[in-house]
Amino acid sequence: MIDHRQLLIDGDWVPSDGSDTITVINPATEAPHAEVPRGTADDVDRAARAAAAAFPAWSQTSGAERAELLGSLLSVLERRADEITRTIVSEVGQPLTFAGAAQTETALDDLRNAIRAIDEITWDEQVDHTVVHRTAAGVVGAITPWNGPMKMVCMKAGAAMAAGCTVVLKGTEVAPVSSFIFAEAVVEAGFPDGVFNLVSGTGPEVGEALVTHPLVDMISITGSVRAGRRVMELASESVKRVALELGGKSANIILEDADLVTALRVGIEDAFRNSGQVCGGLSRVLVPRQRLREAEEIAAALASEYVLGDPMDPRTTLGPVTGAAARERVRGYINVGLEEGARLLTGGPDAPEGLDRGFYVKPTVFSGDNHLRIAREEIFGPVVTLIPFDTEENAVALANDSSYGLAAAVWAATDERARDVARRVRAGRIRINGSAVNYRAPHGGFKLSGIGREGGRYGVEEFLEYQAIG
Repeated sequence: MIDHRQLLIDGDWVPSDGSDTITVINPATEAPHAEVPRGTADDVDRAARAAAAAFPAWSQTSGAERAELLGSLLSVLERRADEITRTIVSEVGQPLTFAGAAQTETALDDLRNAIRAIDEITWDEQVDHTVVHRTAAGVVGAITPWNGPMKMVCMKAGAAMAAGCTVVLKGTEVAPVSSFIFAEAVVEAGFPDGVFNLVSGTGPEVGEALVTHPLVDMISITGSVRAGRRVMELASESVKRVALELGGKSANIILEDADLVTALRVGIEDAFRNSGQVCGGLSRVLVPRQRLREAEEIAAALASEYVLGDPMDPRTTLGPVTGAAARERVRGYINVGLEEGARLLTGGPDAPEGLDRGFYVKPTVFSGDNHLRIAREEIFGPVVTLIPFDTEENAVALANDSSYGLAAAVWAATDERARDVARRVRAGRIRINGSAVNYRAPHGGFKLSGIGREGGRYGVEEFLEYQAIG
């Protein structure tokens, strides 16, 4: 079992002010995987003071200096890539076959993009007699989720440091080992003391202390809507800047002239990645009413092909959800779907056969309508709902009839038609005819999906403020 006993504060590995620890459970085996300190408000105070003391010098470094240090950090993480992948598989349960590319490589790409962004940003702009200067926002409190434990650390801490900010990270307590690997890499890369600090712990203890600390200037969190609301509430007391990446209930719009089989296959792959534990997963599938029966048969067959099992086994294509509470939540939603009258096409709430241990849920497909709870609320599991539409305008209206607006997809016979529909969808990231996600483009959403953007130049700019000088 991995055992971390210390926190990174002001360049040193130091014991927590408290004596409690957090035990991390492997969701596939239900066995302990790691143990980390359960940090305290006093730990946050030490870390915030260290970050504040380091900020004046770090914020005045040149872009080239920051890029060089971030490049060294990237090199350390690249060297440890296999270890990172296996750690994530053990903590999150995503199959090894996919985790290397989906988790580790995308995290490293996010760091590469943050480095590249330093040269892409206009740091000084002449406006008449005034210089408009972009400067670091200050000390950043970063709160990262468990479903992308290394990726979100790179997206937040990497981008913030590229902007010239200093950072206090509260890595997720569910899958915290990735944040310790990142912290070790920061030390090895030679960053100045206090530029990056790590305090592990829970949201109510460490997270809230970070949000309310007077020396923290900005909070960036990826999490639930409930967590985002709490952060906004607490941050408002000191008028802190906040960036929130919250939830989603994303629509996969398949128009009548699209390739139905391909659109369903790619869409279900997207919805079921990481066992459906992705905020931008395409969990609502909008199909032409006249092709609904055909779509139901195809979707049920595709979902039935998934192989549940040991995430380390290369034959496994669907791993467990993250814990017992998550499993019961997802199965609860499946029961709600049945109670509300949705037609179950495949899957269901029962435990998968042959898996005596682990937090597994059957890949499940419903056919229903957009008023059902399973079509309106974020389930965060391998569950999709097919919803029929009658016209293109009806499809757009259904896609927009959601409290969320994080992601979407549009399929049509031509990219031009798909883009025309996409411009009418209220979502932050919209893929066209199966296009790959561009990690240099901004990621973020509308409505309950949050405030702000991450990724590439846009993600670094989120940590900058304007100054008008002259």
